[in-house]
Amino acid sequence: MTWRARPGPAGSPADRLAARHHRALLHQELPRVRESALAWRNGLAALLTGLVGFSLLRGRSDIGSLAAPYAAGVGVMLLLALLCGGAGGLSLLRAAHGRPAAPRPSPGGDDSAPDATATDHTEALRAAQALGRGVPLTLCCAALLTGAVAVAWYGPPRDGPRVSVTTPDGTVVCGEPLHTRGGRMTLRTDAGLITADLTRASTVHAVMSCGPLPAGG
Repeated sequence: MTWRARPGPAGSPADRLAARHHRALLHQELPRVRESALAWRNGLAALLTGLVGFSLLRGRSDIGSLAAPYAAGVGVMLLLALLCGGAGGLSLLRAAHGRPAAPRPSPGGDDSAPDATATDHTEALRAAQALGRGVPLTLCCAALLTGAVAVAWYGPPRDGPRVSVTTPDGTVVCGEPLHTRGGRMTLRTDAGLITADLTRASTVHAVMSCGPLPAGG
């Protein structure tokens, strides 16, 4: 059996209008994806900047003072956040600016040639895929940073000996003893390193944790 190609019916004005509209959409496809990727990149960068700035406001900053499982968990979350943030940032840059390569001119020198249109369409699809990867990866990075900050702030402290020193004016200094020299003891407290003068202290207690002292203690 032999198949012969025959010309179809002539296109109507509506068909020609639809073809022009489709071609215009193809020309605008890549710039629209690039614009969307830029907006997502700027918005997510502002989110991460605000999150990092908020994490520096208050709370525990030394993860070494956390209990052993929680300190390791914070380290793992920070590592995963770094990997997700790096991969997400590269994907967003790929979507917004393309691959780091010099553009290749079309063989005919006309950017409106069919080959150029097909190339732009392929690049738009790849940019959209990169944007689809970059957004969830960056949001995952933000979630991991939030979790790491929360555990660092509110995780249980590392178990260890604590010393509570009461000064003559009634001020209580409690923390982990680091070293003693010349009648002065340096304690690591939640407020930082504090040196207490033991020669002028009213009471000195060895405690399991820095909480309220029992009555009569």
